[in-house]
Amino acid sequence: MLNVIGMSQYSENVRLEYQNSACGPTTAHVILNHVCANHAIAKKDVNELYKLLGGTKIGLFKWRMIKNLRASLGDDFCIESCTISEAIEQLRHGYPVAMKFDQYFTFQWFPKIKPLFKYHWVPLIGYEIKDDQLYLIIHDNGGRNRESQIRSFRYDDNRKVISFVKIEPKK
Repeated sequence: MLNVIGMSQYSENVRLEYQNSACGPTTAHVILNHVCANHAIAKKDVNELYKLLGGTKIGLFKWRMIKNLRASLGDDFCIESCTISEAIEQLRHGYPVAMKFDQYFTFQWFPKIKPLFKYHWVPLIGYEIKDDQLYLIIHDNGGRNRESQIRSFRYDDNRKVISFVKIEPKK
C-alpha cells in the first residue's frame, strides 16, 4: 500500500457547487501531489483542476481526464487507460492509479452484486491477495462531514464497472 495523502472532495477548500462532482479532480489532485509534487500542476487546488480537467455536474469523463492531463503535463508523463495488471504494476513502481467506478456507462443496470460505488473516481493506492482473491485498496475521497478514508474491497465484485488511468512519469 502506498503512503498517499488522501483528501475529501467535500473539504471546505472545494467550492460548494463542485463538491458533489469533484471526485475526479480530487483523485487527480491526490495522485499528482504524490507523483509530481514539484510540477506546476500539482500546486493547483481541486477547484482549479475541476476547471482544467473539464469537470461537469455529472462528473469527469475518463477520456477528458486523459486528454486534459496529457495537455497539462506534456511529454514528461504517460497518461493513459490501463488494465488491472498494468494498474498493479504501477502500484509496484510507487505510482497510485486513478480508478473510476461507472455503473451507468458500462451498462451494468442490474448487477448480481452491488458495486462499491455507482459512479465515482478514487485513487487506487494498493492491493492484497486474501484467500486467492484480489482486493483493491483505495482512498474513497470522503463524504459530507467525513474525511477520506482507506477502504479495501474485492475486485471481482466490481470488475465490470471499474476502469483505470495511469499517470506515470517517463524515465
